[in-house]
Amino acid sequence: MKSLHVRPVKRLSGEIRVQGDKSVSHRAVIIGSIADGLTRVTNFLPSDDCIRTIKAFESMGVTIKIDGDSLEIYGKGPSSLTEPPDVMDMGNSGTSARLLAGLLSGQPFFSVMTGDNSLRRRPMKRVIEPLRMMGANVWGRREGEFLPLCIKGGVLQGISYRMPVASAQVKSSILLAGLFAKGKTTIEERMATRDHTERMLEYFGVNVVRNGVTVTIEGSQGLRPRDIEIPGDISGAAFFMVGASIIEGSEIVIKDVGINPTRTGIIDVLREMGASIEVYNLRDMGREPVGDIKIRSAPLKGIEIKGDRIPRVVDELPVVCIAAAVAEGETLIKDAAELRVKESDRIAVMAECLSSLGVEVKILEDGMRIKGVKGLKGVVCHSHGDHRIAMSMAIAGLVAEGETLIEDTECINTSFPKFEEILKEICISSL
Repeated sequence: MKSLHVRPVKRLSGEIRVQGDKSVSHRAVIIGSIADGLTRVTNFLPSDDCIRTIKAFESMGVTIKIDGDSLEIYGKGPSSLTEPPDVMDMGNSGTSARLLAGLLSGQPFFSVMTGDNSLRRRPMKRVIEPLRMMGANVWGRREGEFLPLCIKGGVLQGISYRMPVASAQVKSSILLAGLFAKGKTTIEERMATRDHTERMLEYFGVNVVRNGVTVTIEGSQGLRPRDIEIPGDISGAAFFMVGASIIEGSEIVIKDVGINPTRTGIIDVLREMGASIEVYNLRDMGREPVGDIKIRSAPLKGIEIKGDRIPRVVDELPVVCIAAAVAEGETLIKDAAELRVKESDRIAVMAECLSSLGVEVKILEDGMRIKGVKGLKGVVCHSHGDHRIAMSMAIAGLVAEGETLIEDTECINTSFPKFEEILKEICISSL
């Protein structure tokens, strides 16, 4: 079992680039595979999760050539995928499983998806129910609540659907099914979630009508192949943003980061806590906004994080907990019950990790209260197979007294294979 040893450092300093955005990388493969012709992708994230999506489409007859972080996807058009000869293993990738459930529902063949122990515990019924409303035939454990899922694709009918939970994966799954449905499919969200699928579909020539929290797509549209440069992942950048904020004397620049408005909750939250963050050199990559981010160390204070802010920062909340642990005063996180059904129960696991660091934490049903302390103590902790827990505790180890040992860190490869390498680039003068 792989482990990561971390000791405190004097400061973080330098200029870095994080790897390509995981959400955008998945969608580039999915949408490029059903476009008609060659799509070239640069700065692709070759993480375990994204490779699962590639392998799924290869099993459906799509040729995809990989060269480091570059791809050539020889799209077959929306109706030319072939039945996979075996069960498709999505590993730990909820994005792969949920988005492909929508696409597979519109295909004229039978398919089966499974995943690792963690993914087989994550809820799928939120995706399956609207797909069944469209006419999909889907079977799974506990009536489709859990993987494995069996899907017999066929003729779908567009629907109007009001989302009961805020989930970009559910929305994206319905949109992909809507591409193969008769008539219009309209989705109304409770609050805005990340819109990478809508942006990329538009980039590939699909007419997507967006009005506030409502999005509509018409079935039977063709997709034109495009060249895609994927921006750096702001969720990956978040770890270094917090590290530079809490280690006195730090100053770093993170180049070419995706700053999609549905994903910049981490910037808003850290700024409200008192962080010094400058975003500049704004531009577009495809339909995605991009910028450079400069972070200087600054004293932080506790705040409340709740309501419609949660979907814009949900993946970054574990490392926000580390910022809260050393901030002055109390930080309240609520309306974040979604954290309990991620790769781990992130509320319970982060509370356990923070307590071991010497932080006072009160667990709530949908969040936690964190009382900041002046100093953290090094610990031995377990990632619970959750990549964001592992990387968050690595950042905590940079300011903790003594050594911090994080066990089971192989999971980091699911989203950020170069995390340790990039972190070492900016760590200056170990104490």
